[in-house]
Amino acid sequence: MIAGMYEQDFIAYMIFGLILNFLFSILFGLYLSKNIGMKEMIESKGDKEQSILVSLSLFIPYAKMLVTLYRVAILQFFFLNKGHTHKEFWIYLTHK
Repeated sequence: MIAGMYEQDFIAYMIFGLILNFLFSILFGLYLSKNIGMKEMIESKGDKEQSILVSLSLFIPYAKMLVTLYRVAILQFFFLNKGHTHKEFWIYLTHK
């Protein structure tokens, strides 16, 4: 048993969590590219690498999805509500 459930159930939760992560990530990417523009995103993208914890979160069910939703919350509460633009959020997300 892993985390109080059988291995098959745990793997099923992991796979479902990954599918939800990809769905939320794709939708968030489409949302940003619609508001910023794909060309603008490519030109202003920095070289910031994701932390090792974000990469390891793929192995914990729903953790990667929660990271994406956390980024959406940062966009809304700390950027859009304070009058900043989507592009400023993109620069914050991709630069060191």
